[in-house]
Amino acid sequence: MAVSLIASSATGFGLDLLFGSFLDLVVEVTKKNILFQPTLKRLETTLKSLQPKIKQIDALNLDMDRPKEIDGLKVLIIEGKELVIKCSNTNQYNFVMKPIYTEKLLNLEEEIRRYIDIDMQVQQSVDQKETLFEVRQIREQFKHLSSVGTNSGSFSRSGFIGVCSPPGLKGEPVGLEAPLNDLKRKLLEDEVPLIVLSAPGGCGKTTMALAICQDKDILDKFEDNIFFITVSKSPSLLDIVERLFQHKGHKFLKYRNENDLVVLLENFFRNMTPEPVLLVLDDLWSGSEYILDKLNFQIENYRILVTSRSELSSFDSTYKLQTLNETDALTLFRQSALPQGGNFCVSDEDVNKILNSCGGFPLAISVIGKSLYRKSAAEWRKRVKECSKASAIMSKSEFGILECLQSSVDALDEKDEVKECFIDLGSFPEDQMTSATTLIDMWVELHKIDEDDAMTNLHELCDRNLVDLVVMRKDSSDVDCSYNEHFAKQQSLLRDLAIRQSNSGNIEHRRRLFLDITGNRVEPKQLLIDANLLSISTDEMFSSDWSSLQLQAPKVEALVLNIRTKNYYLPEFVQTMIDLKVLIVTNYGFSPTELSNFELLSSLSNLRRIRLEKLVLPSSLLSSLQLKNLEKISLVMCKIRQAFSSIPIQLSEAIPNLAEIIIDYCNDLVELPAGFCDLFQLKRLSITNCHKLGSLPEDLGKLVNMEVLRLNSCIELIELPESIGRLQKLRVLDISDCLSMTKLPETIGGLYNLKKLFMIDCSNCKLPDSVMNLTQLKEITGDEETAASWQIFKPFLEDLEIKVQRDFNLNWLR
Repeated sequence: MAVSLIASSATGFGLDLLFGSFLDLVVEVTKKNILFQPTLKRLETTLKSLQPKIKQIDALNLDMDRPKEIDGLKVLIIEGKELVIKCSNTNQYNFVMKPIYTEKLLNLEEEIRRYIDIDMQVQQSVDQKETLFEVRQIREQFKHLSSVGTNSGSFSRSGFIGVCSPPGLKGEPVGLEAPLNDLKRKLLEDEVPLIVLSAPGGCGKTTMALAICQDKDILDKFEDNIFFITVSKSPSLLDIVERLFQHKGHKFLKYRNENDLVVLLENFFRNMTPEPVLLVLDDLWSGSEYILDKLNFQIENYRILVTSRSELSSFDSTYKLQTLNETDALTLFRQSALPQGGNFCVSDEDVNKILNSCGGFPLAISVIGKSLYRKSAAEWRKRVKECSKASAIMSKSEFGILECLQSSVDALDEKDEVKECFIDLGSFPEDQMTSATTLIDMWVELHKIDEDDAMTNLHELCDRNLVDLVVMRKDSSDVDCSYNEHFAKQQSLLRDLAIRQSNSGNIEHRRRLFLDITGNRVEPKQLLIDANLLSISTDEMFSSDWSSLQLQAPKVEALVLNIRTKNYYLPEFVQTMIDLKVLIVTNYGFSPTELSNFELLSSLSNLRRIRLEKLVLPSSLLSSLQLKNLEKISLVMCKIRQAFSSIPIQLSEAIPNLAEIIIDYCNDLVELPAGFCDLFQLKRLSITNCHKLGSLPEDLGKLVNMEVLRLNSCIELIELPESIGRLQKLRVLDISDCLSMTKLPETIGGLYNLKKLFMIDCSNCKLPDSVMNLTQLKEITGDEETAASWQIFKPFLEDLEIKVQRDFNLNWLR
């Protein structure tokens, strides 16, 4: 967080001026501060020796019209100024902080010198292209460092700049070196404007495309202008244009029709040229070629790479990705089944039978390999028999690979609950991030398990390569089921496999029903279904006209609505779902969706969990929630101000059993609604990344059953209310990245049952003496300075463990 704030302030200064002011500050503090005088004097000498080089670098970058290439050095200087100011404000007898700040000053001196030496060496290089590459690499690494520190970056669902950045690879791809070089040559030397990378599902097309995007030679040519977009089955030109504009931080302009969108996008790319541009469209299906026709602009240095299960014969340049040969297949299988080395539990002949059933498909090999990890010899032999049968029908087609993967799903029969969770994943769109908390909400109610068991099932699926689990923050904690930073993503072919498991039998009697509605009208249907899980996905053209779908679903317990339109009406047939326990409404478009018909839920007395994502919530939201059994509500990236502004009812009467509230990335949240603190059954409150929240209610102490309070990254929150000391049951408190908080209230000492406290990047927050009363406190997690401030109280808190979440340093330059 701190790094991003510094970096943003650095861009407006000239390097020479910035460096000069830093040097002046060091000279002034060196004269006044005895505690750090030797170290500061050393830094002063170094800076004076580097000043001539600074003038050269500044002049050279201005001449080349590349001022952003020295942003990294500016970041270092700005951070240095803040560090020196902290030193000047440190009392000369504060020997606790002396070693910490001294070490930071020495590291700062070394990094500035190293940066300048590298930069100068590069800028004097004979090869100007190599010069530009090295400087760009340094800039990119600083940009990445800032994104890590701010909890932002390329998480597309949050709408941050960088939404079209290529995701990282999980590991070194096997067997792709030769095709990678072939495809790279086509992009770099042949300069073919559009290449289709074609192969059946599960063959490694996406992995290949990601490897291309991260190749050094490709990065050298295309630099910042590499855009990666997953389009999948129903591509939308509007969605592609919005993503690209938001990636570059451009305001999306109004348009009248699709032709306007094409013109907007062509101008978008033309403004980047003559710098080379690479657009990667991942997983384009047959029948969607019209998208390529609209995107295939005749622009110099503009390239398109498409991955597709089909060859897309209307385009000349197609590269067919082959399956793995025997050697590479065996290598990948060994990595998956025996990641720590060792020998197979069966003979080489039996291993070959398994690999033959996989047909050289990397997805099948890794999934089956993972499913056999740490299994007994008997289980290996059983799988050999199953794979031998599958080999008889195996072919290089999607049907063949699905048959092969089926054996890994069948292997879950011994853990029937995990298998059921896998099939449930078909409820969500392919290749999209799905919050782990969403899955937990659904699985807890559908399978009658607790949250820890649900998360264990997700880890089991991840271990078997049936889903990818992504943790967006390195400091994310699993404490008390707080999985807000955990996300699941399922490969499209595995989703097909999950749907296949549920599609047998008559539609009226299926346990799960997945409806995919394309266009603005629903085909006329009258259905009485027995399903307990219903998922309905609609696209950008859907008009919310549900009149043709006469659906009765009295047994549905979980309803998943995947939407993309700007306006959406809950269907009337929701009222027939008398057993509904979980409602999940997720907007996968870029503009928030106006949600209507929320009052339909008021008759659903069994509804326990509601999750709403990227919606504009109506003013009637809370007043329509007459739900006596509602236990949890999650609001993520929602516009909630009007819903919270005027509430004509008593919340404690409308939702008396509400035990958990999650509010995340709701940027218009300024204050909590009136009557909020009357929700006496509330046990968990998580308000995170709500940057405009300035205060909490003074009567927060009325929530006497509160056990977990998370306020992570509420950067304008000034203080905790004095009444917080009355929360006698509070076990976990997280105020990390609450940058405006300068002190903890004296009453904090009243939290006698507090066991874990998170205070990362809270070095400005002063601790009152009353923290000595926190005798049950077992763990404090903070940055180095916060941890140092707690050391003073360590003698009074014998069981306290102080954990340091270290600041990001610049050692990657070494």
